[in-house]
Amino acid sequence: MSVSRRVSIFGSTGSVGQSAVDVIRHANREGRRFEVAAIASGQNAAALAAQAIELKPEIAVIADEARLPELRDRLAGSGIDCAAGEAAMVEAATRPCDRFLAAIVGAAGLRSTMAAVNAGNHLALANKESLVCAGTILIEAAERAGVSILPVDSEHSAIFQCLGDGRALEKLTLTASGGPFRLTPLDEMARATPAQAAAHPKWSMGVKISIDSATLMNKALELIEAAILFKIGAERIDVLVHPQSIVHGMAHFADGSVIAQLGAPDMRTPISLALGWPDRIETTVDRLDLAQIGQLDFGPVDTSRFQSIELARHAFSLGPAGPVILNSANESAVSAFVGGKCGFLDIGWAVEAALERFSSSEFASTKCTTLEEVAFLDQFGRRLAGEVLKQAPSRAGGLSAWKA
Repeated sequence: MSVSRRVSIFGSTGSVGQSAVDVIRHANREGRRFEVAAIASGQNAAALAAQAIELKPEIAVIADEARLPELRDRLAGSGIDCAAGEAAMVEAATRPCDRFLAAIVGAAGLRSTMAAVNAGNHLALANKESLVCAGTILIEAAERAGVSILPVDSEHSAIFQCLGDGRALEKLTLTASGGPFRLTPLDEMARATPAQAAAHPKWSMGVKISIDSATLMNKALELIEAAILFKIGAERIDVLVHPQSIVHGMAHFADGSVIAQLGAPDMRTPISLALGWPDRIETTVDRLDLAQIGQLDFGPVDTSRFQSIELARHAFSLGPAGPVILNSANESAVSAFVGGKCGFLDIGWAVEAALERFSSSEFASTKCTTLEEVAFLDQFGRRLAGEVLKQAPSRAGGLSAWKA
């Protein structure tokens, strides 16, 4: 990539955002020039200011308005604009750029992502909830604006690279490391602490995503994301446990061929691909030595201990509203777990119970054609999860135990 490229990084102080900054830092050292239009973060004013001083964006935005005075103080005299709050996030997202990296975790990133797309900014998508909760809205908006959606999740980046023209595709396979509890007995999982659940064996991520990986909900959300992004039925997407995290995704074709993408478990690879596409950017990622690795293992998901994949398939079958409830109920349950208000296994059955209640509610047929409908369902799903957790805290045995 020899020409200058403008990028915006939303979620810049999170794990994906920090990796993106490292990619840009190295690329600029090598003469491949990136300019930064805007950066945004949730609450970490100190880290955001440090990034702004290094990257020199036009504007730095912090979601938490109470942190704006600190951000202003730290950037005083720099010439960099500061702002705070959702309206400021949306405005900054509309600033022209060649790549908008959407890396804010959770449904909170949806409005800025939509604003960027509607403004005609090509999307490097790390915020899976944008597709899970508003997939049809986002895809249609991108098509109207002539905007590309380039996946940043390592699995979807892998599939993107494997698909080619997509002809004669039979199915897709996503891989999961299995998380920290891949071999942990169910009774020990029931006693797991937030710190244990967040200790991912392969990837360095934020607390919420790490806990989602421990429950395999991260992979469940990725299954839905893949179905929407690649326009393929959820029943044609498999999930395999692959503890080495070397093979990130596979595409299976009608002639029996399977094309896989391999790489070190490092987010800088898919980030660099999304920022540089159609070019590839040199990174400092470790190179694979397959002879040293020696063995790659694959196995099925143990659904008796990990409910999330089947919950995703069920949510997807409920129509556009189902994935919104899955995501919001999960966010609510994970927050309760981190706050010490429920057990680890309670997360899965709370999501299942919320989906069951939703499917018989008056809102089950909601089409999710507007962001307002998505926002309403997001709050509804959180409320449902909160209600079931209050009724039966720490009943760590799945929905069947909750019903008993």
